[in-house]
Amino acid sequence: MPLLESVNFVPPLYIVGAGPGDPDLLTVKAQKLLVRADVILFADSLVPREILQMARPDAELIPTADKTLEEILPLMVERVRSQKLVVRLHSGDPSLYSAVHEQMQMLAAAGISFEVVPGISAFQLAAAKLKLELTVPGLVQTLILTRISGRTQVPEAEELSALAAHQASLCLYLSAKHVQSAQAKLLLHYPADLPIAICFRLGWSDEKIRIVPLSQMAAVTHQEDLMRTTLYVISPAMQASAAGEGRSHLYSPSHSHLFRPA
Repeated sequence: MPLLESVNFVPPLYIVGAGPGDPDLLTVKAQKLLVRADVILFADSLVPREILQMARPDAELIPTADKTLEEILPLMVERVRSQKLVVRLHSGDPSLYSAVHEQMQMLAAAGISFEVVPGISAFQLAAAKLKLELTVPGLVQTLILTRISGRTQVPEAEELSALAAHQASLCLYLSAKHVQSAQAKLLLHYPADLPIAICFRLGWSDEKIRIVPLSQMAAVTHQEDLMRTTLYVISPAMQASAAGEGRSHLYSPSHSHLFRPA
């Protein structure tokens, strides 16, 4: 049986992560697709207009904040079947809290091929802004990305109080509306004076980052009136960073490895 010839197949639809808001933090692939796209469907409540400025002047821009998936899907399918290059633009990274699971299922059921292009998530930009490594040797080596139960229920085994018991680096999404409850659950396992970061609209022009003791997490959230697009970073690494503690073996003169023998 002869070998199949390699072909450079380009899917007609791309699900693209726009990152947290800063256009400079788009991936190169995302930029290339936005420049080429015939149609861009974007979550206008979460994606800054600055990112859309790189689209072609004649590109069709379709905001979707006021639409259901049952309204969005036919638009995507019709444009793809009309031989249009379609970009479905989401904030952050599509793998986290982006509601792409059901979109991918429905696209597959409609026979539409697609490719997912990752983006930088808010927790990554938060760590960069804070000049923080979330995995400090000898202190914390686990990162938990989660949310508290609200309109979307969290499985019982993933309740915040259970996850907080690990005392890992914990990044809390989509929880500002229930911050009082979140703070109470976190205080069961983290010290009240642990510095935590409250990060609002990271990468946007009105970005705010507040570093406060855990015990002030709810009060400061309410004082600043921070609701949507707020991320909390709770980590022992915050304290270690302030104290100058923690060092990896990787670059230590006392540590040898394959590329630096003793």
